[in-house]
Amino acid sequence: MPRKYFFTSESVTEGHPDKICDQISDTILDALLSQDPHSRVAAEVVVNTGLLLITGEVSSNAQVNFIDIARKKIADIGYTDADNGFSAQSCAVLIALDEQSPDIAQGVNTAQEIREESSDEKFDKVGAGDQGIMFGFACNETPELMPLPISLAHRIARRLAAVRKTGQLPYLRPDGKTQVTVSYEDGRPVSIDTILISTQHTAAIGDITDGVAVQAKIKEDLWETVVIPVFADIEIQPDEETRFLVNPTGKFVIGGPQGDSGLTGRKIIVDTYGGYSRHGGGAFSGKDPTKVDRSAAYACRYVAKNIVAAGLAQKCEVQLSYAIGVARPVSILVETFGTGKIDDELLLDLVKDNFELRPAGIIEAFNLRRLPGERNGRFYQDVAAYGHFGRTDLDLPWERTDKADLLKDLANRTLSTVGA
Repeated sequence: MPRKYFFTSESVTEGHPDKICDQISDTILDALLSQDPHSRVAAEVVVNTGLLLITGEVSSNAQVNFIDIARKKIADIGYTDADNGFSAQSCAVLIALDEQSPDIAQGVNTAQEIREESSDEKFDKVGAGDQGIMFGFACNETPELMPLPISLAHRIARRLAAVRKTGQLPYLRPDGKTQVTVSYEDGRPVSIDTILISTQHTAAIGDITDGVAVQAKIKEDLWETVVIPVFADIEIQPDEETRFLVNPTGKFVIGGPQGDSGLTGRKIIVDTYGGYSRHGGGAFSGKDPTKVDRSAAYACRYVAKNIVAAGLAQKCEVQLSYAIGVARPVSILVETFGTGKIDDELLLDLVKDNFELRPAGIIEAFNLRRLPGERNGRFYQDVAAYGHFGRTDLDLPWERTDKADLLKDLANRTLSTVGA
């Protein structure tokens, strides 16, 4: 008998309080790296009703107006009306930034391998900015090799923001959350069980003022303008058995930072795989690429995605671990959950031989210091909402599958040698 189960993932819109913080943190990072690619940045943001605090550590030669950057990003998100309890021009912006600790900087500037004169390779020169564990994942449930639940949740969240920004549903406000529950049989998605959308809105819609009628109108509009377009090109469609929930409390008028405080790095599961895969301890946003919480997580995704794209596994999870101030990973693990075409140990050997996983190598391979300057000052802020992985709307270097053919060829040679 096939095993049946449900899996649920959520996403949030760019107007969610935590995502406001992530985007401002990464907009600061973009601005600093655009002027000084060697900036060290760990920017944290807090928002609450009428208040934004920028804190953390920054060491850079760049000259940046943090207040202007923050206000512009808030306006871009859609908070321009003070009646919503938070707006770009009326909120107070406080700055409390320090420089990076010299104790940390010395290990990043000169890795242990160089300090101990054990290596003179260029990629050994930069030590990891912190200790930690990072995971990357890929599976063949979607064309972008992401789990279906988080892929759908992100699609719905992005579409929800789009119909607000274009004026198609002018009564929507920036804050929103989405959630999708997928039914699985024998490890494969077979149907959509539940779709949930919670979206901030005006108290009245035109001449509709009754709360029940307002919610009925929102539910009808969201089905027609959000859900149906999202599923237009997806094989698994909602049906008459699919539950569709909208604003289950009955209304969602008070939202954004007025409804809940926000903090950078509090949506790490939304940023990655929706809980489908394991997650390391660190967030991404506001961190320059010497922080392996970010850059090594991108590298893990790149490795896992190329393995799945090569047809060597149906699903793959890669784990890296680092010690602060040390360039080379402490450990590397490849897990294919019994779906691999070759043994995981052989895959691990292929990874070690064909992927550069030291911080300096990752930074160079993905051009992580130069990208903001080459994209008109925007890069990290564009992945700060709607996920860092599986983004078909962006050309992200860690999403490329340019090593898939190489891995496939090497694996076939390995199998031939083992068979002989």
